[in-house]
Amino acid sequence: MSQGRVLLAYSGGLDTSCILVWLIEQGYEVIAYMANIGQEEDFEAAREKALKIGAKKVYIEDLRQIYVDELIFPAIQANAIYENVYLLGTSLARPVIARSQIEIATKENCQFVSHGCTGKGNDQVRFELAYYALKPSIKVIAPWRIPEFYERFPGRQSLLDYAAQKDIPVFQTKSKPWSTDENLFHISYEAGILEDPNVTPPKDMWKLTVDPEDAPNTPERITITFKHGIPVKVVNNDDGTTKTDSLDLFIYLNTIARRNGIGRIDIVENRFIGIKSRGCYETPGGTILRAAHIDLEGLVLDRQVRALRDQFITPQFSQLLYNGQYFSPEREFLSASLEASQKSINGEVRLKLYKGNVIVEGRKSDTVKLYDMEESSMDVQGGFSPIDSDGFIKIQSIRLKKWGETAFGNNL
Repeated sequence: MSQGRVLLAYSGGLDTSCILVWLIEQGYEVIAYMANIGQEEDFEAAREKALKIGAKKVYIEDLRQIYVDELIFPAIQANAIYENVYLLGTSLARPVIARSQIEIATKENCQFVSHGCTGKGNDQVRFELAYYALKPSIKVIAPWRIPEFYERFPGRQSLLDYAAQKDIPVFQTKSKPWSTDENLFHISYEAGILEDPNVTPPKDMWKLTVDPEDAPNTPERITITFKHGIPVKVVNNDDGTTKTDSLDLFIYLNTIARRNGIGRIDIVENRFIGIKSRGCYETPGGTILRAAHIDLEGLVLDRQVRALRDQFITPQFSQLLYNGQYFSPEREFLSASLEASQKSINGEVRLKLYKGNVIVEGRKSDTVKLYDMEESSMDVQGGFSPIDSDGFIKIQSIRLKKWGETAFGNNL
């Protein structure tokens, strides 16, 4: 007797292939779902494998354009960052994957959705909070939290034994003592030898970017144009290459960042679930965009608006992305506030890319005039009377004088 229909988030790898067969073994009818979010993957081979081992259907959804427009570019507008260093590449992809999975589950009348996330990581939280927000009646099967499953498969060898027993194809690849997760925005590396935070990542681990030491000795120069905080054009000032389509633009930024060794970090972060984790990341195009966007804001964003955005929207938006709370009332509120903060972010930034560095060489805006060269000049008064600063300082000093009388008295 069937236990019901389940839509499994399927990668084609060992874990989710074994999960697919195990779910069938438990009496479920399984449909496999794959999201193309820019990872290097042979999707047709994965489709054939899923069907061969028992999936009733396989859905492969190209979500790259949606990913860029709905998640990546708003994250750039927010200057989103976690613990002042991580650009949230894994977190950003989860909302579009989960939403598409729920849409297909509804279409296929699935009572269940399933995933291959571990019981110690952040992704189980991100996916399941999204599932429940989007379809409160959905039921989730998380095998790595089911004792019957994780006790049966305590390690990779037991999964390999199960694959051999069930005739699950295992594609032999060069062994890498770490795990990876890749999408259009970044790739992450964790576990294995990286669990020792004092182990230097081997040079051949990094997949996307060249070693900065091996990057070209000649800088590459580009100009990025923003409208309302969204990148709308990239021009390579060296060869004239121009990109305006959002997906093409981002892919091109990834390409030039990769060859210039841009976007590597190695950190120990605090997972939402409460465990510290060491992770290495490559975020090539995103690193360029964030640097350019922050710089342009210095020219065109009002001081108080920037302060409010930096103190409130950026950290809160980043935190909820990391914690998997994208589909929430607070995110809708923050997104509306973020959009309002970006009305004036129009202009262009000139950048030099060189051996892992993103160096700003200039910026301008033809529409926003918050910066006045004469007003700021040390050589021209430009309508600003220096004597006015005398009263400003006196007013600002009133409370400090009162405090100083108590704090220091006549001791200084």
